[in-house]
Amino acid sequence: MNRGVRSESSCESMLVADLRRGLPFSTGFPQLVEGAVVTYGSYDPYVQSDRRTARQLERERVQAAAEARDRQATERTRALEEHASDLENLLLVSLARDPAIDLAQRRRRVDVPPLNLGNLERPLPVPEWSAPVEPSRMKRIFGDAKRYDEELRLAQQRFAWAQDDHRRREAARHEQIAQVRQEHEHRVDTAEREAVAANERIDDWLRGLANGDRLAVSDYVELVLSESPYYGVSVTHRAGFVPESNLLAVECFLPTVEVVPSYKSYRHIKTRKAVEPVPRPLKEIRDIYRRLIAQVALRSVREAFAVTPPELISTVAFMGRVRGVDSVTGQQIEPYLISMRATRDQFTPLVLDEPKFNPVDCVRKHFFANVSPHPDELVAVDPVMTFDMADPRIVDPIDILSGIDQRPNLLELTPTEFEAFVHNLFAKMGFETKLFSSSAGGGVDCVAYDTRPMIGGKYIVQAKLFTKTVRPTHVRDLWGTVDHEGATKGIMITTSGYGPDSYEFANGKRLDLIDGSGLLALCREHGIPARIVKRSG
Repeated sequence: MNRGVRSESSCESMLVADLRRGLPFSTGFPQLVEGAVVTYGSYDPYVQSDRRTARQLERERVQAAAEARDRQATERTRALEEHASDLENLLLVSLARDPAIDLAQRRRRVDVPPLNLGNLERPLPVPEWSAPVEPSRMKRIFGDAKRYDEELRLAQQRFAWAQDDHRRREAARHEQIAQVRQEHEHRVDTAEREAVAANERIDDWLRGLANGDRLAVSDYVELVLSESPYYGVSVTHRAGFVPESNLLAVECFLPTVEVVPSYKSYRHIKTRKAVEPVPRPLKEIRDIYRRLIAQVALRSVREAFAVTPPELISTVAFMGRVRGVDSVTGQQIEPYLISMRATRDQFTPLVLDEPKFNPVDCVRKHFFANVSPHPDELVAVDPVMTFDMADPRIVDPIDILSGIDQRPNLLELTPTEFEAFVHNLFAKMGFETKLFSSSAGGGVDCVAYDTRPMIGGKYIVQAKLFTKTVRPTHVRDLWGTVDHEGATKGIMITTSGYGPDSYEFANGKRLDLIDGSGLLALCREHGIPARIVKRSG
């Protein structure tokens, strides 16, 4: 065999060797010429060129894949940062938005499309008579007259059939038109009735707001808070207006700690050719979650004050809770993570858009809020009040049917009877009570003992059978008694309400202020019939 020429078996060996090295099929396949392989000694420029091209393409592919992973890591990190930024700015982004809702703009209009009959509107074409061609006189002589008469008879018969069919189809069309008109009129009538009913509800709602109606105010503020955008953060509100104290109770179900991204960023691990998450430090997760809770509280209070007049709402009680699972028992729980009271005078001076403003410090140090030390672990705090004490759907101190209601009216009790009533209420609540003083004005002071181990204590209870707002001096006197007796807590119960000064004084102290609505809620909870109705004159 001449030099430079290899046999087919040699070619096959060379091809197998190249394939084992991972080279493309065409790279190691020399040219075949009449059963021989033409080569170029030990160096083949065509093969070397193909190999260089393959290596270059492989380098470009590897580089493109690495750049794609870099972009993926950057995009995922940016999404995490944007979500974390949204959580950190829930309060700030709401400041530029007016939360008020114009109910008048929500009056419903009748929006039913006009009647469209479509093809039914066009009458069907009337059949036209088409007579057969009459034969000439000559053709009649040769017998065409009989054939013509038969054709004329058939044409007349077909025309009569066409006329009958036209009449039937036209009658059906008119019936269908009548049905379509009737259905359209029904839709219009239904829409008009629904619009009238909806607009009447809006008008009643507006009148209720103007008159300070308890249910109307509660529903309006609840609507405002429910339509406040939180951009992907699950937050739901309930609102209850307590007119005797000019207080609005807001209960909010907060998101759990899982709302905070558990990853801080994503990075490209080049050695493994993978994009992997970088965990967010636990302390940072907890800090973000605490700030989120404080921001939701301040934002809710701000929006409640913004949409209500000062003479109607002077104090907002905010209670934030979550739905979760007790890790010890596996049971569903709804612990309170934050509870605070804010008066309008306290809230108005706040500069919420100040860069150095710290929402956590604000709720703790300015409003003396009860904040969970470990909200991510669902450690509960005591609420300043339960929402049932303000929910107008559960108990209304102004009973429309008071004339036939058999429940005792607390305002008609004597001081001694009211004293016995309070004693009975706390006994129903599981306390051991002992009277230690009374007053002719209807106030009763007693000591209530919670005998449960570890969590029990001594409570100073004072009741005020008032029809007017309890003065702050009474609250201060109660605090003095609590402090002097070393009691666990002081509880004041009244048949009326409290002013913002009383609530402001009680913030951060071991005091519970229960107004008339709260008293009726407690009675309802423990099966004691009662109502509070002011007698005219």
